[in-house]
Amino acid sequence: MTAVYFTVIAVLLAHPAPAQKAPTLDYSFFKERVQPILLKKRPGHARCVTCHRHGSPPLVPLAAGASGWTEEQSRKNFEIWKLFVVPGNPLKSSLLRHPLAEAAGGDRFHAGGKHWKSQSDPEWQTLAAWARGQDGMSPQTGDEKKLRQLTGGGKK
Repeated sequence: MTAVYFTVIAVLLAHPAPAQKAPTLDYSFFKERVQPILLKKRPGHARCVTCHRHGSPPLVPLAAGASGWTEEQSRKNFEIWKLFVVPGNPLKSSLLRHPLAEAAGGDRFHAGGKHWKSQSDPEWQTLAAWARGQDGMSPQTGDEKKLRQLTGGGKK
C-alpha cells in the first residue's frame, strides 16, 4: 500500500497541473462597456475623460462636439488602459483600486476622487468583469444599458 502511495505522489510531482493562463482582456467589452463608464458624468466629480486626457493613464481627448471615440481612438485607449489591469485579478488592477473607496479595498489616492463606495457598485462590477476576461458577447446588465443610453453608447 505504501508503494502505491509513493508511486501516486511521484506521478503527481512529475506531472504538475498545468498553470492557469491569465485571461485575455477583450477589446469589444472595453469599447462597448468600459468606455461609457469613462465618459459618464458624476455629481461632484469630473468625468474620467476630463482628467485623463492629460493624466495617467491617458485617454484620447474627445474631438470638439464628440460624445465618444472613433474606432482608432478606442483602440488606442484600449492599448493604454489594459496596461493598468492585472488580467484575472481586479483588486490588483489600479484601474479598479484608484477610484474605489479605501474601506472597500481601494488604495489611498485617486486625483479624481473615489467614484465607488463598494465593490458591489455596478460600474465597478463592469470593470471587474473586464479585468476577469469577460468578453463582449456577455449580456449587459440593466445598469450598463442605462449608462450606454446616457452617454450616447460611446459613439461619436
